[in-house]
Amino acid sequence: MSNAGTPERAAPPAAGSESDLARWVPHFAGRTALVLGDVMLDRYVFGEVRRISPEAPIPVLRAERRRSVPGGAANVAHNVASLGAHAVLVGLVGTDEAGRELDGLLRALPGIRPCLVAAPDRPTTVKTRFMSGVHQMLRLDEEQSGPIGPALEAALADTFARVLREADVIVLSDYAKGVLSDGVLARCIALAAGAGRPVIADPKRTDFSAYRRVTVLTPNESEVARATGIDSADDAGAAAAGAKAREQAEAAAVLVTRSAKGLTLVRRDSPPLHVPTRAREVADVSGAGDTLVAAFAIALACGLELPDAARIANAAAGVAVGKPGTAAVTGRELADALHRDELLAIDDKVADLAGALSRVAAWRAAGLRIGFTNGCFDLIHPGHVRLLQRARAACDRLVVGLNSDASVRRLKGPSRPVQSEMARATVMASMASADLVVLFEEDTPEELIRAIRPDLLFKGADYRLDQVVGADIVQAAGGEVRLIPLEEGFSTTATIRRINGGSG
Repeated sequence: MSNAGTPERAAPPAAGSESDLARWVPHFAGRTALVLGDVMLDRYVFGEVRRISPEAPIPVLRAERRRSVPGGAANVAHNVASLGAHAVLVGLVGTDEAGRELDGLLRALPGIRPCLVAAPDRPTTVKTRFMSGVHQMLRLDEEQSGPIGPALEAALADTFARVLREADVIVLSDYAKGVLSDGVLARCIALAAGAGRPVIADPKRTDFSAYRRVTVLTPNESEVARATGIDSADDAGAAAAGAKAREQAEAAAVLVTRSAKGLTLVRRDSPPLHVPTRAREVADVSGAGDTLVAAFAIALACGLELPDAARIANAAAGVAVGKPGTAAVTGRELADALHRDELLAIDDKVADLAGALSRVAAWRAAGLRIGFTNGCFDLIHPGHVRLLQRARAACDRLVVGLNSDASVRRLKGPSRPVQSEMARATVMASMASADLVVLFEEDTPEELIRAIRPDLLFKGADYRLDQVVGADIVQAAGGEVRLIPLEEGFSTTATIRRINGGSG
């Protein structure tokens, strides 16, 4: 376990694809999150409704089974451990049966070390949900959310200070039950800053200045709107509200969680980043925010940059909402989801001209350098792979223009292409080097280059500069043309000739 302020990187930084991110999940095992906040016991009573009560117009639930799971900050810790990392949990419980049950549940879970402070005059927070099938009929809350008092504040902060050295990242899980008072927040944030640990705060206050100097604030859409007075329903509103929230909290970044609309990441010196939610069947949103914060924190502890940590968190939350009730997500489930998302993303890479121009405009607005190359790419061989890799390494986003079937036939003859245009586009889109694939019908990509206006135009070094289609367009706009050396011994035409036994 690393206890340095800036965690050591266990592997090279993620290259950007979901499969690259999935390869980070095994590294979660070497990280520890210290979770401080409002712990709860979530109870579920499952049964069946068959009639209406004769005493009042309400359904009668016939109880069939019961289940108890950690809730609130305890659910954050449960998700940290389930994802494969270690969790140290600091919170408050009463000296009651619910407190003993919660402590027992936590101690039975591998990867969690509960460090719970007992409050003799304060009950354990319990939420009991009455369920008929997948439908929640009623929720009963048993809690006390008033001020906890100086003695309990001191006990919580002292416990936090004692275990801080074990942690790579801090999570403040605020459910407005009193644990994260002004005094506890101020002292613990200062202690974490002194130790060089990043702090992720999931807020419930209407004034975010209480979380001053945390690293990242993670409000949801309604929370950030209440705290800033800015409607965050659309991307622009979420970005504006996130920027104001970041100023209020003097945070390095704000990650606005927006349910079905995904996430919006707002940083100090970068354009806002919007991460869309992948469409999935939603069973229950309970606890999905806890899963998101847990995955985000552990990803940061592994050394991932904020955008990649947000994408991992988004994928984890997507898994959580597909589970009934308050549930934890495993590392295996997260890795599988990241791989599945990449398969879905392949289709998103293939765009028509209008879609491509919209995507390129967004990249350019974010200050990214756009590269372009083109070809038939009928049978992908190592020469193609090397050319694309070298092109992608020289720019921020690479657009690949792909000749349509009709265009290939005019250029190569009636026996070509070997693969259809959609088959070729799908193969190209599956390559990490290609960020966008656009089919064109013309014999050359001149009109496509004129529309996209790339900053860099790449072609194989078997061409001279005066032979490169679109070179004049790119250079006239201040761009650059680069000729990339080709791998010897690779040719689609030669490969097809060998397949055909030397003919054609």
